[in-house]
Amino acid sequence: MSLPIAPKPGIRRFHQARWDEPLVFELSTPGERGVAVPPVERDVRAEVGDVVGALPDGLRRTTPPALPELGQMRVLKHYLRLSQETLGADLNVDVGQGTCTMKYAPKVNERLVSTPDLTAMHPLQDADDAQGVLEIVWRTERMLAEISGMDEVSLHTQGGSAAIWANIAMIRAYHEANGEGEVRREVITTIFSHPSNAAAAKAAGYDVITLHPDADGYPDLAALRLALSPRTAAIMVTNPEDTGIYNPAIREWVDAAHAVGALASYDQANANGILGITRARDAGFDVCHFNLHKTFGTPHGCGGPGAGANAVSAALARFLPGPRVVRDRDRFVVEEAGPASIGSVAPFHGVIPNIVRAYAWLMALGTPGLRAVAETAVLNNNYLMKKVLEIPGASAPYAVGRRRIEQVRYSWQELHEETGITSEEIGVRASDFGMHYWTSHHPYVVPQPFTLEPTESYSMAELDEYAAVLAEVAREAREEPETVRTAPHRQTVHHTHHDDLDDPDRWAITWRAYRRKYFGGTAA
Repeated sequence: MSLPIAPKPGIRRFHQARWDEPLVFELSTPGERGVAVPPVERDVRAEVGDVVGALPDGLRRTTPPALPELGQMRVLKHYLRLSQETLGADLNVDVGQGTCTMKYAPKVNERLVSTPDLTAMHPLQDADDAQGVLEIVWRTERMLAEISGMDEVSLHTQGGSAAIWANIAMIRAYHEANGEGEVRREVITTIFSHPSNAAAAKAAGYDVITLHPDADGYPDLAALRLALSPRTAAIMVTNPEDTGIYNPAIREWVDAAHAVGALASYDQANANGILGITRARDAGFDVCHFNLHKTFGTPHGCGGPGAGANAVSAALARFLPGPRVVRDRDRFVVEEAGPASIGSVAPFHGVIPNIVRAYAWLMALGTPGLRAVAETAVLNNNYLMKKVLEIPGASAPYAVGRRRIEQVRYSWQELHEETGITSEEIGVRASDFGMHYWTSHHPYVVPQPFTLEPTESYSMAELDEYAAVLAEVAREAREEPETVRTAPHRQTVHHTHHDDLDDPDRWAITWRAYRRKYFGGTAA
């Protein structure tokens, strides 16, 4: 379907570049080269000998690897074309990736992490030759300890879910050290906390109890008290939750857990709206984690690289993952994990480039800047909520009439009942305007959901533009429903049916699988 691109007030003209770019393997031409590798000089060969010949047979290839063969210009064109077929935080108003905190990642920090002083570092380098980067790790941990109110921090984990896993591993180690490991076999979470909390607890062997909110959408304290028992190992909660609702009784939740001997774990992936305003330790938590790649200005990069931070009270410090960077008077040294530690949960010292980015972001903002981040994020979120709720058919279930913190889980249920158009279809159509959004974790507790998180990075004009796009697609759902159902129309991809996603026989996630399944190639 070819649709006119008519200008509308507040909505820009947009059409995604579409190159129909083949896979890089399909561009390969035998014999084409990007670099002419010179032969090894005679004196070098004499010095090192036949290195390949010295390798064990099991490490030597019998045939060269089947790599694509292209010249440099073709490689450049290929990846530039692919880069023009994407949306992202540096291109569009990326407030639709709710709970992911898609904020501006300062480009000056890319200069810092690309300096040879950092890129040439090796994780096994002697500490005397790595004092600068070890100091950055140590100072970043101390700043996060202040931000969380906790006593000790480890930057060992490589992402949010890994940090949650480390939290439950420390909780398990704590109870085992106290002789209660076999008794405390239950973990309590909430339905609007991040699913990684339940998943990590389940993977650690715990029975998971999931609590639903009360009638107003707030975490239900009465339900928590009924669920707590001497079998409870911990509560693991996100606050504010993914609805954007902050639990005003969070201290009572923590106190109730402590009353039965359980620990309290705080998932602070949604901390962007509370920085400098409230702290995990102020609410009594024993352990918490942050996502540096969300809250602290480091780029996500299509799901990675991430970086996690685990913060604990003094009572749990000995269980932190290691190795750790510690200060010894005027120098920094690496200490291996102690006997009580949960050990290494990632290689070496964490994701150093993202730690450096986060350190630079924190140092640039300072204490007043962090609070300004939170206040601006909350302001942007509540401004956008007002604009969205003016769109007929959109709603924000729970806590009706109350403000939210840094995000909102909205619903198109009213529009769906009127038109039959789903939230997924509206999100796909939004891509024709250079926008997108995420719906929700499964299962959908909020019907026909969409989750928006503006962060502190977006201007009023950008939020107005985003809301105008949603309003336009909602209008189309009523007046031109086929336009929405058959979207996208101005994108690089076409409409796909869910059957393709639900049938493993159609999946082709590697070049070899693609050739085998769609072109009759043979398996290796």
